[in-house]
Amino acid sequence: MRNRTEIFLNFMLRAVFGMIAIFLINSFLRDKGLQGSVGINPLSFATTGILGIPGVALLYGISFYFG
Repeated sequence: MRNRTEIFLNFMLRAVFGMIAIFLINSFLRDKGLQGSVGINPLSFATTGILGIPGVALLYGISFYFG
């Protein structure tokens, strides 16, 4: 079993890279004039921390579905 430090570090890396990905995708969508941006907040931080890049895709899927 992995130790707690490794699990925490893995979560934080996925969350930080997920937030960077959301920021870049939001910038790209804004430049193209498209709707569907995802907010950068604790819920999106937790989602990307737990799920990683599929979490980013999930957030944008939900945004486009309800947007």
